[in-house]
Order: sequence, then C-alpha cells, then structure tokens
Amino acid sequence: MTDPNLTQQADIQAQVSPTPLRCLIGSVISGGLGFALYSLMISIATTFAAKPIHSDNPMVVNISSAVRTLVVGVTALGTCIFGLVAVGLLALAVQLLTKQSRLS
Repeated sequence: MTDPNLTQQADIQAQVSPTPLRCLIGSVISGGLGFALYSLMISIATTFAAKPIHSDNPMVVNISSAVRTLVVGVTALGTCIFGLVAVGLLALAVQLLTKQSRLS
C-alpha cells in the first residue's frame, strides 16, 4: 500500500544538515527580497503622498486612508520578515563556522 522508496527519499531529504554556504546563500536571497520590498514600500508611500485624497465625504477619506495604511503596512511587514530571516540565517552561518572551528 505504501511505497518504501518514497519514504526513504523523504527521510534522506529531511536529514540534510545546514552548512554555512547554504545559510549565506539563503541570507543573500532573503536580503535581496527584503531590499526589493523596501524599495517597493518607499515607492508606494511616495506615490500615496504625492496624490492626496480629493473628496468631501468623510467616509471616503477614512476608508481610503485605511486602505493606504494597510498597503504600506503589508509591504513593511514583508520587508521586516525578510530582513529578520536574512539576519537569522547570517547568524546561523556564523554559529556553524564557529562550531566547525572549535571542533577542528
């Protein structure tokens, strides 16, 4: 009913240990995505600031300012998440390098 080859492949893939090089590559990728999201967030914020809301209806002003805040907030959240992942992977690479140097 179950294929033993599939379970063996899953076990082999789950046992891959992190290496400093893999952590550094992941950190660079995550940092690049974080920088791209940061640039996008700044672009969105300046576009919103350059185009004010023109309406006399208070409900329209409140809803549009809430939507603008949510859009900038979501991009800021993505920036922070990718930035923290990049810092964490960099710290893990340093930890693995120090661990390898102590063992040698």
